[in-house]
Amino acid sequence: MGLMGSTTDEKEEAASSPMRTAETILRLVPMALCISALVLMLKNSQTNDFGSLSYSDLCAFRYLVHANGICAGYSLLSAVIVAMPRPSTMSKAWTFFFLDQVLTYIILAAAAVSVEVLYLARKGDTSITWSAVCVSFGGFCHKATASAIITFAVVACYILLSLLSSYKLFSRFSAPAISYPGKDIEIAGCQG
Repeated sequence: MGLMGSTTDEKEEAASSPMRTAETILRLVPMALCISALVLMLKNSQTNDFGSLSYSDLCAFRYLVHANGICAGYSLLSAVIVAMPRPSTMSKAWTFFFLDQVLTYIILAAAAVSVEVLYLARKGDTSITWSAVCVSFGGFCHKATASAIITFAVVACYILLSLLSSYKLFSRFSAPAISYPGKDIEIAGCQG
């Protein structure tokens, strides 16, 4: 009986090894993308006859830099944790599920607000007398656009990670049964 349990564990571990490798790579890809978007935005400044413009002049771009830095750090940490061959626990699965969801929305918000500012920089808004800045600072706008596009690629990676962590959580662990003592009511979770 003991041998059968160990062979099942060995088969499960052997099957999970390629999955663990794929998840580790999927967690490292957004780190590389975040760092490239972060460095591109950090070096983004332009000076000309009209003045100077830097990423730090706009709160949306500062948020983009911070969000990319946080996501890069989390991607590295989570890749290291996933790469270690340890059994999956419910608390680990819930933690990855929760943090993947939170960071997906953080990076999505950063990308969306950056695109909004870029739209205003390109088109301007005559009702509030905001002129189109990209006419004068084209290089700045091109680098900011590239950083926003890279950040949307990070969003796509985090969406995949969120789907993967939710699959790992909800396929391995069943929902707990909820009972109300004294009322003789028991509600079973979804059975998969």
